[in-house]
Amino acid sequence: MLPLQGKVAMVTGAGRGIGRAIALALARQGADMAINYASNDAAAEEVRDQIRAMGRRAELFKCDISDDAKVHAMGESVNKAFPLVQILVNNAGITRDKTFTKMGHAEWDAVVDTNLKGPVQMTHFFLPQMIESGWGRIINITSVIGQMGNFGQTNYAAAKGGLDAFSKSLARETARKGVTVNCVAPGFIRTDMTSGVPEKALQHIKDITPMGRMGEPEEIAEVVAFLADPKQAFITGQEIGVNGGLYM
Repeated sequence: MLPLQGKVAMVTGAGRGIGRAIALALARQGADMAINYASNDAAAEEVRDQIRAMGRRAELFKCDISDDAKVHAMGESVNKAFPLVQILVNNAGITRDKTFTKMGHAEWDAVVDTNLKGPVQMTHFFLPQMIESGWGRIINITSVIGQMGNFGQTNYAAAKGGLDAFSKSLARETARKGVTVNCVAPGFIRTDMTSGVPEKALQHIKDITPMGRMGEPEEIAEVVAFLADPKQAFITGQEIGVNGGLYM
């Protein structure tokens, strides 16, 4: 029997990149999947079809997680399809990079609303059913930027650092309720988000990373799958860095 057989996992931002790899990894471990995405229908449908080809249930839920009313409406739809969600992976994220003195409220709010408020709203909806069932896994995708900061990304660093702090506090509240809360903090990963970065900048990233390369989405997904495993019941309140040694 696969470790996540009979469990339902919800992954936000699962249409592509790290989220896609996470959804596929959890499905390979036996989980049925509620797939959230924001815009790219074709990419999300491809992920759904791959998961169904594994023999798992998979449904799509299109939603901007920065909007609390939309999150609640989506959550109700998810619970009609899957009465109990016990694994929540808050992965969806955006960037709006500018130096702080040039950054307006719009760029700040957009990043904080999606990268911090969104996961908080998702967790607020799904956590009660985990507690009631006596078992759950919440895994938040943070970032090495939240740990070490980065030029032009004060909004992103603040949101990801806040998500880690939220996770640690929530882990204390849920530790005796059968629910673990952890973070995975990727370094620079080869995804659509980094595909637009100039080659010179990408080479600099590789040069300052001890392993000399960027990470792959699957390398993040394997850590998420590890934390979701029922056997990992004594790990909570942790932020696991997967960054090639960039931050130690």
